Amino acid sequence: MTGNDFEAARLTVRLGAVGANFRASRRLAAPAAVAGVVKADAYGTGMKPVARHLASIGCDTFFVARLEEGVALRPAVPDARIFVLDGAPADAVPALVSHRLTPVLNSLAEIAAWSAAARELRSELDAAIHFDTGMNRLGLPPGELATLAGERAKRLESIRVVLMMSHLAFAEDPDAKMNRVQLDRFRTGLAMLPAAPASLSSSGGIMLGRDYAFDMVRPGLGLYGGNPQPGRDNPFETAVVLTGRILQLRHVEPGESVGYGATFRAARPSVLATVGLGYTDGLMRALAGRGAGVVGGVRAPVAGRVSMDLITLDVTDVPPAQRKTGAEVEFVGDHIPLEEIAAASGTASYEILTSLSRRVPRHYET
Repeated sequence: MTGNDFEAARLTVRLGAVGANFRASRRLAAPAAVAGVVKADAYGTGMKPVARHLASIGCDTFFVARLEEGVALRPAVPDARIFVLDGAPADAVPALVSHRLTPVLNSLAEIAAWSAAARELRSELDAAIHFDTGMNRLGLPPGELATLAGERAKRLESIRVVLMMSHLAFAEDPDAKMNRVQLDRFRTGLAMLPAAPASLSSSGGIMLGRDYAFDMVRPGLGLYGGNPQPGRDNPFETAVVLTGRILQLRHVEPGESVGYGATFRAARPSVLATVGLGYTDGLMRALAGRGAGVVGGVRAPVAGRVSMDLITLDVTDVPPAQRKTGAEVEFVGDHIPLEEIAAASGTASYEILTSLSRRVPRHYET
């Protein structure tokens, strides 16, 4: 970074690591197919560059949550199948058809709307059927599943079912009894419906073993380097690095404070570094007194409150050669995994990633 290229902060997305994590998912779930979950702007990393890279290494299926995400993604991966998890409300049907998006149908009403559209077009339309196995969010509840099973020829008229799916509620805990309950419910539901490829697992489910893989898995967090089961070793590579730069150093005497509310007071002669990242950028205010950054390979605790644009670290124990103005400070990456900053923030890795502001420039490495 030289001249006018100064950036107070940056998010480096290692596309090579995303690709490696895709391949790791394929190995863990083999012979199941692997789809890339790129909803929420690829978990904050940038949907289009991530999807293009995945497509370049053989990923031909993607999942998004919103219709508008699917519309935005289509030009980036013109030949891929794009599933839309939100389903097919009647007023979304024209856009789904025109952009060649495949809805995940979550109710009998959506199935009826999609079937009607297919009949009007005098053509079959592809769709996934999502039935609930215990999450109690989206998906056909048991009563609607039974109705569909009893009237499937009529209800699925002109619909080509390309996927049957459900979603695990407790995949982060391999010992949770609910995983087996949902697996059994999923198998029961599949037996009630026409034969089609099946998908139950996202990243955590992949780590539960082959029984949960079925025909397709849908990694999300794992693609971006998060650990879907924090109690176990992470099989995925670090793909996201969040750094800020030291804007100013300050020497303070014992008893002096820093930041709003004077919540930090120096207990010794200290050196404080103010870094160009704040809660606007996605660093949670809860990091105050709990989080850390890494400067030159040395951990430095957060000193005082996280403010809108800035965070201050106690860098007293960092060698003077490393603690200089302009030095980079890592908050997520090789030294501080997503799970650590999430725990310090009192939240989940998913929220850390998706909260990262667009003010932080994205840089992509292959």
